[in-house]
Amino acid sequence: MLEKIEGMIIKTQDYSETHKIVTIYSGKVGKFSALARGAKKPKSKMAAVTQPFIYGAFLIYLNKGLSTIQQGDILNSYRPIREDIMKTAYAAYVTELTDKILETKMPDSYIFKQFLLTIDWIAENETYLIPILMYELKLYRKGGFAPVVNQCVNCHQNKELVAFSISEGGVLCANCRYLDTHPLNISPRVIKLLHTFLNVGLEQVGSISIKASNQTMLRQLLDAYYDHYGGYYLKSRRFLRQIDDLT
Repeated sequence: MLEKIEGMIIKTQDYSETHKIVTIYSGKVGKFSALARGAKKPKSKMAAVTQPFIYGAFLIYLNKGLSTIQQGDILNSYRPIREDIMKTAYAAYVTELTDKILETKMPDSYIFKQFLLTIDWIAENETYLIPILMYELKLYRKGGFAPVVNQCVNCHQNKELVAFSISEGGVLCANCRYLDTHPLNISPRVIKLLHTFLNVGLEQVGSISIKASNQTMLRQLLDAYYDHYGGYYLKSRRFLRQIDDLT
C-alpha cells in the first residue's frame, strides 16, 4: 500500500553497493524500516533525503516486512544540529535511544511529539540536558521500566521521601531507606523534578533553570538507572562519555 508519511530518519544502514535501509520514526506508523534504492549514489535525490536527522515527507510502499521508499522531500534538515558536533552527539543519543526502546510499527502520538520537541530544542538552544532527561523518563515509561517517583516504591506513602534506590526501582521514604544499603540521598526538590520530568510535556516548559549540582546528580542517576534496567548498549552514549572525559 502506497502511503504518504512524515517522519525523521533515525538510523541508516548500507545495503548492497547502492542502496540503504533506513529507519524512520513517524507519528502515523511509529518506527519502521524501509529500503531506499540508490541512496548511496552521490547524485541521487534519495541520498539527500535519507540522511540522519532529516525530517521529511515520504511516499512509501508500506509492507508487513521491509517497506520501500518511492520518493521523499525534506521538510527540515536540522542544519544547526549537523553543523555542531555536540548537538550532533546528543541528537544521535536521543534517536538511538528511541530506536532501541520503541517497538516497530507501534505509533504513539504523545511520545512522537515529545521526540520532535526534544530534537527541536537541541537544534535551537545551547543547553539541552533537561529536555533530554525529560524525554528519557517518558521513554522509560513507554518501555515499561520507568522509576517510581511519586511515592515510596516499597510502602507507597508519599511523605518523607529521602532517597533513590536503583535496585528497588524508585524513591524510598525514611522508614524504607534500609532496603538499599547504598541508596542515593536526594532532596525533596530533586524528587519533585523527577516527578515533573516524567509527567510534564516539554511544550509546557518555557525556560528551565536548575542548579548545576542537581543537573549532574540527575544525569548520573538516570545513567545508573538505565545501566541497571535498560538492557541495550548505546554507541552514542559511549561517545558522550568520552567527550565528558575530555572536558
